[in-house]
Amino acid sequence: MTERQESERQPKYGSDLMADAIEALGVKYISLNPGATFRGLHDSLVNYLDNSVQMIECPHEKLAVGLAHGYTKACGEPMAVVLHNLVGLLHGAMGIYYAYSDRVPVYVFGGSGPMDHDRRRAYIDWVHSANTQGGAVRDYTKWDYEPTSIASVPPVITRAARIAMTEPQGPVYVALDAALQEDELPTDGPPIELMKFSMPSLIAPDPAALRLAAEKLVAAERPVFVTGFAGRDPKAFDQLVELTELLGAGMQDNFYRLNFPNQHPLAVFGTKSLERADCVVLLDMKDTEKATTTVDSITRKTTSRIAADATVIDIGFNDLGIGAWSDDYGAPRNADVMITADTKLALPQLIDACRELIGSETGVAPRNDDWRTEIAQLRSKTRAKWQEQIEESWDVQPMSASRLASEVWEVVKDYDWVLTANTAEEWALKTWNFDKAYRYPGRQLGTATQIGMSLGVALAHKGTGRLVVDLQPDGDLMFDAGALWVASYYKLPMLVVMVNNRAYYNDWEHQERIAVDRGTDIEKAYIGMEIDSPAPDFATLAKSFSWYSEGPITDPNDLQAAVRRAAEHVMTTGEPALVDAVIRRR
Repeated sequence: MTERQESERQPKYGSDLMADAIEALGVKYISLNPGATFRGLHDSLVNYLDNSVQMIECPHEKLAVGLAHGYTKACGEPMAVVLHNLVGLLHGAMGIYYAYSDRVPVYVFGGSGPMDHDRRRAYIDWVHSANTQGGAVRDYTKWDYEPTSIASVPPVITRAARIAMTEPQGPVYVALDAALQEDELPTDGPPIELMKFSMPSLIAPDPAALRLAAEKLVAAERPVFVTGFAGRDPKAFDQLVELTELLGAGMQDNFYRLNFPNQHPLAVFGTKSLERADCVVLLDMKDTEKATTTVDSITRKTTSRIAADATVIDIGFNDLGIGAWSDDYGAPRNADVMITADTKLALPQLIDACRELIGSETGVAPRNDDWRTEIAQLRSKTRAKWQEQIEESWDVQPMSASRLASEVWEVVKDYDWVLTANTAEEWALKTWNFDKAYRYPGRQLGTATQIGMSLGVALAHKGTGRLVVDLQPDGDLMFDAGALWVASYYKLPMLVVMVNNRAYYNDWEHQERIAVDRGTDIEKAYIGMEIDSPAPDFATLAKSFSWYSEGPITDPNDLQAAVRRAAEHVMTTGEPALVDAVIRRR
């Protein structure tokens, strides 16, 4: 749309004003599965806005939310979703919960009502309506609202966006009454104005507390950072390299976002460095238990990996954003210094404070030479063990997850690549080189989220020349096979390599552990767990949606060539490709 066309555009209907308010937020895409309760908004997006906020059609509401989740996480720009009345909202609820848990600011809109009973169609508008529609997702959104007048729509939408984007970020929900959408705007009185979208300032650390943290860090002999969401700011990637090199500190990245180059000499992922630390700094960690404890799967007993006499410093949002319904924030934790702050501000200030303290000493550079040497030894030992595991299972058929990740890497490394979510049982994290902040938007979530998020990541990188790689679990794609149509229709540059063990094996393993503990028949663990007999043919499924595809591949010696052909197809055509690789169950 030209500037002249936009300046001459005058809203006539309520939905035109709603579309204006959404566009004013800077939204580029809005995903949806069609629904009659937003027919007015749909028409305004297509005709009044001339699809300037591009519509992404999805075969299911959960997929629509997941796509927006992946897109927003990959590029930092919020995407919008619109859901059909109560039933569409309930379909999308799981996706909304995962966005909430993953701290992703998705703008969720919904058609509702009409709430005026006299304007409802018999039966259908009643069975699809709720008198407090937002209540269905209130416990796992940052805010929800249903404006009751057209004049209140712009400020409600603007406030919702500001709440979503305020840290800690998360999804919001605004229900848009179907009657308000379809009403003509009043011609008398002053015109209804849009609100300016502006962001509040970031949360700064307390200077005295930050100084104390810096003093303890500089005094430490074996410091380790443990980081979760700091990498939501791409600048943190280089800042954390600067900070760890300054202090001679280890960095345990937990990959909720990509925070640190995984092949850096001070990257301690997978090692026993945390157990040896005398000072541990938790950086924007929402739930620390998984990163800092070991757990016995049968007894459920957790044991801390942090020494009892170690100093613990916590810098992040701490108890901000915690709701009363979900326990996704994890167990309470103690810290010697707890600083509530946004790491976007705290990290550069911590670097400055540490530099100042180190500069006032003598003979301090390079710092902690003994600890650097010990970290190098721990890294070498861990990587030798990983290599041994790769070699032990190199020739097994079906192939191991480690062989799959290694063969895919041999192809991917020749491109400017992005990994979407899943990491093939963490082997990609162990063997690939994550050397740029955009390589990985963060860990996968639960089953039935992977393919949707991957579509969003591919959409975010469309047109960049990057190869978007999805190591796709089979059980997840079984939930949302229609997602393949989305990638084909919108020509997303996406290489899918199936990590296909023909099972819901995470749960299968739990049944095996229980059987061993109880002395019951472990051979029956497959019941209710396998995706076999018949085994889905994902390559044929992909072909039915006009994808390039190969497989199923069971011989690992055939995988690399197939992945190379598929990657070349993606990069030359800009269209998706799938390779179905069958792997063994661990």
